[in-house]
Order: sequence, then structure tokens, then C-alpha cells
Amino acid sequence: MARPALSAVAELLKPITWFPPMWAFGCGVVASGVSTEGRWPIIIVGIVLAGPMVCASSQAVNDWFDRHVDAINEPNRPIPSGRMPGRWGLGIAILWTGLSLLVAAFLGPWGFGAAVVGLLLAWAYSAPPLRLKLNGWWGNAACGLCYEGLAWTTGAAVMAGGAMPHGRSLALAALYSAGAHGIMTLNDFKSVEGDRQMGVGSLPVRLGVQPAARAACWIMALPQVIVVLLLVHWQRPLHALAICGLMALQLALMDRFLQDPSKRALEYSGFGVPLFVIGMMVSAFALRTAEVVR
Repeated sequence: MARPALSAVAELLKPITWFPPMWAFGCGVVASGVSTEGRWPIIIVGIVLAGPMVCASSQAVNDWFDRHVDAINEPNRPIPSGRMPGRWGLGIAILWTGLSLLVAAFLGPWGFGAAVVGLLLAWAYSAPPLRLKLNGWWGNAACGLCYEGLAWTTGAAVMAGGAMPHGRSLALAALYSAGAHGIMTLNDFKSVEGDRQMGVGSLPVRLGVQPAARAACWIMALPQVIVVLLLVHWQRPLHALAICGLMALQLALMDRFLQDPSKRALEYSGFGVPLFVIGMMVSAFALRTAEVVR
């Protein structure tokens, strides 16, 4: 059987998607309030697990089970284009899942458990019988949880020696997971036609393009408003003000996005989403002082 080129394997694993969970893991590390001195080996393992392992596994799984949809939406992808022949796509997804669990074993029970949950959600998102992505509400929720909340919580727990993170860290992780639901919706505007033909109920398919765009903006914005209110309550006004500034820029970009969601979703992903994730790190630093974390 023909073998895929390494370039096709790399494209299947989509390195560009690894950044969000790696960043979220880093936010958890910062929010833990624990010194990084002497902890860099475990931090590096955690970052590798979050991005090049678990996230990459999810991308391979998704591409295999989406190969028929991609044949319509993105026929140049490795599997529908034939550059990933036979069942190589499925084999790589299974192999990377196993390697992810092997790497996760070095992070102790919490890190391993988080990897198991993340991988189960990755397979449930794409693979039958659950195939959560058929419902844009459930599928995007699963992605948001894995990309932001689970990675953040794992980073905080690993730094705390496996202890449960502080409630305030968990609250921020949950809020940014909720906001990430809207970010996931941005990815669906480019594939409305194929999703509709193949029965994939993304929010643009379920609600219509314009209502889905408005929903995505509200879902991204409201959790950040709550974060600001919490930071004010926790007596971190400068951090709250910084996030307000980031939100103001996002709102300007949202206004432009709403004028033509199908054409400008990628633009918002490139400029608006980085403002969202910068706010994540700002809020993580707000928890770094002892009186807030403990």
C-alpha cells in the first residue's frame, strides 16, 4: 500500500490548531500561583501533550470521519485528495491517541485522567455513534471544553502537584470554555454548503448564517463580561480594565464580522480571537497573587 508523504501527515495533524490548548495549559500554570522554578520539565510535557499530542489526535480523528464532508468543502485536504491513501488517516488517529496516553502517563493521575477525557471527547465529537459535531451546540461545547477549560485546569492541577485547582481558577476556565463555543462556530461558516448536504447541523446550518454569527458574538462576549465583573469583585481592577480594552477591540471587529459573516469569519479568527486569548492570560495573572489564589 502506498504511504503518505510526511508533509501530508503534518497537514493531517494541523499544527496551526495546537496553539489554543497549549496557551490554555500555560494560563493554568500561571493561574496556579506556583513558582515555575524546577518545574519546567513537567510544564513542557504538559504543553506537548495539550498541542502536538491530544489536539493533533483530535484533528486526525476529525479528518478521517469528515472525509466525505471534506470532499465537498475542502477537497484538497490530505484524505479526500488521495495524498493520505487507504486507511492511513484512521491508523494515524489511533496511533496518535495511543502516543498521547503514553505521554500523559508522565503527568501523574490528574494529567493522565485529563488526557483520557480529552481524547474521549475528541472521538465522541467526530466518530459515530455519538458524532457530537452533528449538533453545533453539543459539538462546539465539547471543543470549547477541551481546547480551553480542560487544558487550563490540567495546567493548574499539575502545578499544584495533582491537587484540585482553586475555585476561582476553575471559574475562569469554565467561562473561557463557554466563550470558546463561539470561536468554534467561526470555523463553520466556510463549510455551510457541505455541512447542509451531509447533515452536519452546525449553527450556521441550524440557525442561518446571520443568526449564527450574532449568537457566536454573544457567546464570545458574555463570558468576558462576567470575567471582568469577577476581577473587580476580587479587587483586580487593572486586570479588569485591560480585559475591557481587549473587549472594546473585539466589539469593533465583531461589528465588521456581522456585516458579512461568511466572508469575514476568517478575518475575525485572525484578529479577534487573539484578543480573546490574550484576555485569558491577563485573567490568569490576576490570580497569581497569594491572597487571590489561596
